[in-house]
Amino acid sequence: MTVTGQDTDAIRALQGLEDGRSSVRLRAALAVGTTPDPRFVDKLIERCAIEPEFFVRDMLTWALTRHPVSMTLPELLREVRSERAQARSQALHTLSKIGDRQAWPAITRTLLSDADDEVARSAWRAAVVLVPEGEESALATVLATQLGRGGREMQRSLSRALVALGEVIVPALLAATTASDPRIRTHALATQRLLRDPDAGFESAIEEAKRVVALGGSGQEGR
Repeated sequence: MTVTGQDTDAIRALQGLEDGRSSVRLRAALAVGTTPDPRFVDKLIERCAIEPEFFVRDMLTWALTRHPVSMTLPELLREVRSERAQARSQALHTLSKIGDRQAWPAITRTLLSDADDEVARSAWRAAVVLVPEGEESALATVLATQLGRGGREMQRSLSRALVALGEVIVPALLAATTASDPRIRTHALATQRLLRDPDAGFESAIEEAKRVVALGGSGQEGR
């Protein structure tokens, strides 16, 4: 069998993805994305599940987006069901970048409330990108069940996802402002503020919401 220069480059790139140096893995992922090849897909997805460096994972995702959806989508849909949290998270992130709504059925309530924060955040972002027209309200209702979860960055991510859905989130947020948990009420009020004023900034919105909740209000007084 004749080994062409292109084959040699492919072998070198695939080997580079497993190199101990992150700079080499980054260059390898760039090379794979620059010259897409069906033989790369399995290795790219396999690497996404274990790659420790964020910037390399992002390049792996970019490389996957350069390959035909018909090849990447089935593999990514399998990965979102993986027992490995990073595999689920990165597959969801990649699906959000590909943006093909055939993936929507894979964005389950289980993923949207995944115990792993990074998986949940990736699922929220993917859901907002992939949600079919007419399903936004149902998605908002599910996302609202996660209000009050985690620290500031986690809550900021959820607020961003909700606000991206637009006015359909109003009923879900209104219901959450009467929750017994003050963290949920605070997060709901902050998200309401961001919906009304996207330039407010999350820190400002959350601090204002904290003051309202501390005073025993729901934020709806006088409206």
